[in-house]
Amino acid sequence: MHIPESLQDLANSEAVQFLKRPKTIARSFAGVFSLIVFSSLLTDGYQNKTNSSQLHCVLNSNSAGCSFAVGAGLLAFLSCLAFLALDAHEGRTTSSRFKTAFQLLDFILAALWAGIWFVGFCFLANQWQHSLPRQFLLGSSSVKAAITFAFFSILVWIFQAYLAVQDLRNDAPVPYKRSLDDGGVVVTSLSPLSATSPVNTPTTGPHSLSYTSSALSPHLTTPKAPRLTMMPDT
Repeated sequence: MHIPESLQDLANSEAVQFLKRPKTIARSFAGVFSLIVFSSLLTDGYQNKTNSSQLHCVLNSNSAGCSFAVGAGLLAFLSCLAFLALDAHEGRTTSSRFKTAFQLLDFILAALWAGIWFVGFCFLANQWQHSLPRQFLLGSSSVKAAITFAFFSILVWIFQAYLAVQDLRNDAPVPYKRSLDDGGVVVTSLSPLSATSPVNTPTTGPHSLSYTSSALSPHLTTPKAPRLTMMPDT
């Protein structure tokens, strides 16, 4: 394990550069927000009424609201951890297929989680609005925190979907050209012609044939058919 000798080496290390990426920061915030929603309603989301010892959900006594928030928060937190691990592995792989598939999966799940948190925010806010103000002694602050961070989660997951789209657009296609030799296709990288590239100039004369050499590729050249020069009658 390499130990940095100075603060500059530490700032330029691979781990610090990974933590400074916008995608890593967005996933970290999404995980923290999901953990807050999960823990808030798991600890204080179920309370007993003043006249009963049975536990009820503080969201209008609707257990579906607390179950949805707890389940969505836990799954979103685990999803953020899994994608952080895949992000660390993505930088070490050279397979373009794996990167494209990962970026596409990242966009789909980010858009899906943004929709889930939007539905969850609307559902939690609606149930809290219909809850009686003094029905439960505790749990109001936890519900407000869960609703607030559910709204923040929508913005964070939308931002992650935007970053995934940018990664898909930044993947440049591999340049190629087609060779007609033997009916095959050869994939090569196209490089611009330099000013000092040797180009064979055709030699013409009254009784000579004209040939043209192509300088597009150093390996693949297609000679043109001979062209006759007609002399005027004297």
